Amino acid sequence: MSERPRRLEGGGRIDRRRPIAFHFDGRLLHGFAGDTLAAALLGAGVSVVGHSFKYGRPRGIVGAGAEEPNAIVTLGTGVDAVPNLRATEVPLYEGLAATSNRGGLAKRGIGMAARLLPTGFYYKTFLASDALWRTAERVLRQEAGFGRVPAGTSAHTNGGRYDKVNQHCDVLVVGGGPAGLAAAREAAAAGARVILADEQATFGGGLLHSGHSIDGTAGPAWVESMVTALADSRATLLPRTTVFGYHDHNFLTALERLDDRPGHPAARLRLHRIRAKETALTTGAVERPLVFAGNDLPGVMLASAVAAYASRYAVAPGERLLLATTNDHAYRTALLWQRLGREVVAVLDARSSPSGALVKEAEAAGIVALPGHGLMEARGSGRGVRSALAARLDGEGAPRRFDCDLVATAGGWNPAIHLASQAGAKAVWNPAALAFLAEAPRQRCRLAGAANGTYALGNILREGAQAGAAAAAAAGYGDGEPK
Repeated sequence: MSERPRRLEGGGRIDRRRPIAFHFDGRLLHGFAGDTLAAALLGAGVSVVGHSFKYGRPRGIVGAGAEEPNAIVTLGTGVDAVPNLRATEVPLYEGLAATSNRGGLAKRGIGMAARLLPTGFYYKTFLASDALWRTAERVLRQEAGFGRVPAGTSAHTNGGRYDKVNQHCDVLVVGGGPAGLAAAREAAAAGARVILADEQATFGGGLLHSGHSIDGTAGPAWVESMVTALADSRATLLPRTTVFGYHDHNFLTALERLDDRPGHPAARLRLHRIRAKETALTTGAVERPLVFAGNDLPGVMLASAVAAYASRYAVAPGERLLLATTNDHAYRTALLWQRLGREVVAVLDARSSPSGALVKEAEAAGIVALPGHGLMEARGSGRGVRSALAARLDGEGAPRRFDCDLVATAGGWNPAIHLASQAGAKAVWNPAALAFLAEAPRQRCRLAGAANGTYALGNILREGAQAGAAAAAAAGYGDGEPK
């Protein structure tokens, strides 16, 4: 994967009139207002954003949100440095200086010799004596590539300010995608005091890049109208806020990221302690990757992330795209990629006879789909993917090689049921949803949308509205029916 700019000429939700200069590992790069750091890195052609923990293998960007495992960076230097932030959740700002968690030269040397080293070699080698292990452990920890607490940092020397606030509401909605917006709208319309929290900087979730429309209104425009209506209803809107704890008696804790700029006088983080009468969990779902040899190479991404970067940030992470899927979702990404003027090499579909509407639309557009096929291996170098091997899943025929510089996978969806589990819900496998769903939480909460295993947009909106109306009614507002 050559390191050259990947920015599309038009489209996206970025402001091209406001270019932004930033530094990554000492290099001067440029992005635009509205970018995340991850989007700006991809737009600038940066393919390697870190290295693996043990052997220093190169890592590229995989996702577009909180699911990102590789693009972990430190912002700033000195006592004001902020370690271990996901580049996918850091809005770009002028003068941003980020350092990847790459580890040191010793680690990269270990990576080059990885094939000659047995699993857990350092334990077997250095545990011969306590003194040897204590020395080796310090070196290994320094080389691991984790973020480091700046020297001399303490609660009194760190330059940031940190707030806390106690909140009370009738209905707390966690997740600002289509289900969350519909739930918040219904609860607010019934007269309930509503708090809507979402970990992204912009509400809307998948509607911002899926291409869906609602009642003839494009998804992003519908989101803007809903956010405006909620603000007018005096609902409390908390973007960039992660609800991380669901405690007894409907007490929840959330962390709001106010300002990532090191040394800035404004508060950096705010802890919200929220007492909610009722809660609607509309936390969405995370796309599953697929397992194959070389799936850790830079240039292997989630199909939903490819669509998000192309639609929201006008960034094409490659030129020749190979998709592997177990469901219809990847075909939407394939159609988008083709509309951008890029080449879809093929769609490898693990199903023997896919026949959905998106499949037929892709076939009509001339996209090559190979039912009953799966990825065997992605091949390339430390710079990224160069080709991939695929084969029939029934074992017939010889493997086929495809030249590509981007591999996208769509292995289905894992509903985000973490908070529901904290609320006492049991995770139960659901054959229809092909995922674990949360059943019977012991606290006063409801799940809706993709978090509940519902993926069709119309049903997501319906479930969200019903959850919001029911939560408001349980809190003493309205009759429980969506308006």
